[in-house]
Amino acid sequence: MHIAVCIKQVPDSAQIRVHPVTNTIMRQGVPAIVNPFDLFALEEALRTKDQSGAHITVLTMGPPQAEDALRKCLSYGADRAILITDKVFSGADTLATSYVLASALRTLDAQQPLDLIFTGKQTIDGDTAQVGPGIAIRLGYQLLTYVSAIRDLDADARQIFVERRAEGGVQVLQSTLPAVITMLEGANEMRFADMPGMFRAARQEVERWDREAAGIEDIKQVGLKGSPTAVAQVFGPKPRAVKAVRIEGETPAAQAEAFVERLFADFPQLEDALLEHLDQLADLGAKS
Repeated sequence: MHIAVCIKQVPDSAQIRVHPVTNTIMRQGVPAIVNPFDLFALEEALRTKDQSGAHITVLTMGPPQAEDALRKCLSYGADRAILITDKVFSGADTLATSYVLASALRTLDAQQPLDLIFTGKQTIDGDTAQVGPGIAIRLGYQLLTYVSAIRDLDADARQIFVERRAEGGVQVLQSTLPAVITMLEGANEMRFADMPGMFRAARQEVERWDREAAGIEDIKQVGLKGSPTAVAQVFGPKPRAVKAVRIEGETPAAQAEAFVERLFADFPQLEDALLEHLDQLADLGAKS
């Protein structure tokens, strides 16, 4: 069984700043990390490997320094790492990125047929959640998004059962392989890398694929040329200077009454909406 995990090296969002004049993200001096959502995808792939002995290939598109993120994944237990890097890829949006990754995965599949492709649900530097679905569409694979758990995987029958988080509950889905799975945060807990894994990751070669090795057929679909997205402005939210209001009352009931009065005074439309809703409930009760 062959599993691919797509990751991305991203700046640590906790330390990102926005330039006060240019309104652009200041990346200088900001440490790079593996996208946290992708770690849930990697851990789920490693758990599948623990059960079935699958081979895991982890890959990313990025600059040469993204090799550090791949070595981190190797230390956790991935078997092979591929860095897709070329100057023509710079400036890519999600459309161009999914094209490059899908081309590389198609090349990888020709070397060793793929059964599953894992990604995180999104990245913390973009939050679009578009790359995983884009890969699935381009490859023609089944797509399972926002997966919170894998219930069963039968490689011989080419079937997988997963739990998918949805509005109002959890869906249990059955799908055929190959499939692309985007993992939800909190689905598992990333294991710690052991010392042998760290030594192996330090020694192991990280393969580097340029546009030719990745099987890019149309150069116009990569980088800035293949990216129709245009970012007009990036800015930090302005802090709101809102003072806390103290609700007075001798008893809890008096405090609750004072709170409701203050709430309706600040938001008069809320009282009308609640009264209308109560009237509707009364009508339904009368009809029943």
